Amino acid sequence: MPDDVGHEIADTLGALLRRGARAQLYARLTGGLGEAVDETTYPVLSGLARTGACSAADLAGEIGLDRSGVTRRATRLEEAGLLRREPHPDDRRATLLTLTETGQQTVRTTRQRLATIIEASLASWLPEEAQSFARQLHRSVATGPFTES
Repeated sequence: MPDDVGHEIADTLGALLRRGARAQLYARLTGGLGEAVDETTYPVLSGLARTGACSAADLAGEIGLDRSGVTRRATRLEEAGLLRREPHPDDRRATLLTLTETGQQTVRTTRQRLATIIEASLASWLPEEAQSFARQLHRSVATGPFTES
């Protein structure tokens, strides 16, 4: 393996993970889905879709925000009918955030939009190249530096 492969991948991941790049993509995914759904609330919706019902503190750790940021965004989403707060079954003082059916549908819409964007970006690739990339990306995520120990 060439010595510079790690640097090339690190540079590419840096570009991929830039806050501005994420915000731009999230804006494309959430356009026209209502005032409450935008690049700031998308991570809450997406995170809840991955985790299922959880506390604001647990979701904050999952999506890289602080608890108060999650709570503010969750309030906007709750007012729009996309999530609800439920009592925590094991702790009367705590609440769980959970997606409503409308919230789940919104996440399905954003995921379909993302898949469409990705597929369009790969349209000039040979199908075998795109399939190989998908497998290798999955492998890298499953076994690479982002896996939880």
